[in-house]
Amino acid sequence: MDLFGESSNWETKLKPILKKYKGKKHPLDYQNTYQLLIMVILSAQDSDANINAISPTLFEKFPTLNSLAKTDFDSLLPYINKVRNYVTKAKWILEIAETIKNDKDIPLTMQGLTALKGVGRKSANVILRETNKPAEGIIADLHVIRVAPRIGIIKESKDGNKIEKDMMQVLPKNIWSEIGMAISFLGRETCRPKPKCSECLLTGICLYYAAEVA
Repeated sequence: MDLFGESSNWETKLKPILKKYKGKKHPLDYQNTYQLLIMVILSAQDSDANINAISPTLFEKFPTLNSLAKTDFDSLLPYINKVRNYVTKAKWILEIAETIKNDKDIPLTMQGLTALKGVGRKSANVILRETNKPAEGIIADLHVIRVAPRIGIIKESKDGNKIEKDMMQVLPKNIWSEIGMAISFLGRETCRPKPKCSECLLTGICLYYAAEVA
């Protein structure tokens, strides 16, 4: 079977998870675009649960980008010092705040977002999806990196950017906005490192299931 051919008809095959997870909010518990941007940056190589735990105090102290722009490094650190790589992330966040200054000026394009320190394609794709902007790529977080090759959409790789690029070649653009997050939710809930195949909606098309379980 040619996994990279249009004959694969992935839009139809993936419909069960597209339907189940359509529009489901990202696990980061943000209230606006400013909070989403900061939390996405903080969540790199850390858990969403940890970022959700520290964010209420952080945003009570710094409710806007403008308030962050007016603070300094030493004042910010106590609010994020439980986050992995917090020193580097503090520098990135302060630079972004000083550059953009106002929440309404946060760029909402792939080019604009990835120009910001600490925002790669994965983070930008999350922000574009959550703010209902046109997709310019596909979210490829650690769950997608694990699950998409298991299903058989693309070949295995540890490189998120390669996974994203390969998925963009295979999947129709009209599902880009939702499919990355749908696969991510499947990976969080069902297709864990030790997968719960008996609970999965995609066993009928999954290469891993066909090879390992069926």
